[in-house]
Formats: sequence, C-alpha cells, structure tokens
Amino acid sequence: MKRSSLMTAAVGLGAAYLLRNKNSRTKLMSQLQSMGKRSAK
Repeated sequence: MKRSSLMTAAVGLGAAYLLRNKNSRTKLMSQLQSMGKRSAK
C-alpha cells in the first residue's frame, strides 16, 4: 500500500511540474507522439 501511495505522489509532483513549466510539457508531448508513431508502424 505504501508503494502505491509513493507512486501516486511522484506522479502528482510530475504533473504539477509539467503544468507549471510549458517548455518541458511541450517537449514531453513531442516525445510521446514520436514514440506513438514508432510503435504504430
């Protein structure tokens, strides 16, 4: 149980950072899109 709450906290902190930092958010989105295109082929 403790591990999942730690994971949730890490995801929450990451999401909060991305919401505040536009550059990292756009960079992450482009990386996810390129990964999605590669796996779709």
